[in-house]
Amino acid sequence: MHGLINSAIEVFVREIFGMETWQNVARRAGLGFTQFEGMLSYDDQLTYDVIDALCVELDRPRLDLLEDLGTFLVSHPRMERLRRLMRFSGETYLEFLLSLDDLPDRVRLAVSDLDLPALSLHDLGEGQFELICDSGISGYNHVMMGVLRAMADDYGALVMLDSKGANRQRHVIGIQLIDDSFNKARDFDLGAREMGTREA
Repeated sequence: MHGLINSAIEVFVREIFGMETWQNVARRAGLGFTQFEGMLSYDDQLTYDVIDALCVELDRPRLDLLEDLGTFLVSHPRMERLRRLMRFSGETYLEFLLSLDDLPDRVRLAVSDLDLPALSLHDLGEGQFELICDSGISGYNHVMMGVLRAMADDYGALVMLDSKGANRQRHVIGIQLIDDSFNKARDFDLGAREMGTREA
């Protein structure tokens, strides 16, 4: 797993649950260290061990934590770069949805060796969509649920999301776009200076 993914999990735990919780998670997972290096690669199982340790530490379901992680990635001030990457997709939530097929490629433009599972959006008409997530990373669809929910808030859109099942090849998220301008969108300036994602 790319170090940036692991670092994002680390920052999520530290910012939301505190340093002590992160240290306990690192110990439970048997890391032998307390800080991931963003430009290194780690065995996938190590990442899953961290997530499992977090579930035990907090006594919370895995899928709920993964969705919270997705929300954190695009809503917390420390993660402004990722939010900006998402908002460059378009001026409305609908335009954001329609650009999701290109998201893995846009991420690779920023980090050439970061490969995210493929996404494919299907327009079913009347505001109904299905987002197909390749199952290259376990739990990725639930992280995407959090991203989709947080971005709806960011754009001021009213949506309903539903996990519609999974198999070894793909996961399906149902999206109902009820109102693309339900609330005022958060301020977004294309020319604004980006913020860092980690402490110095």
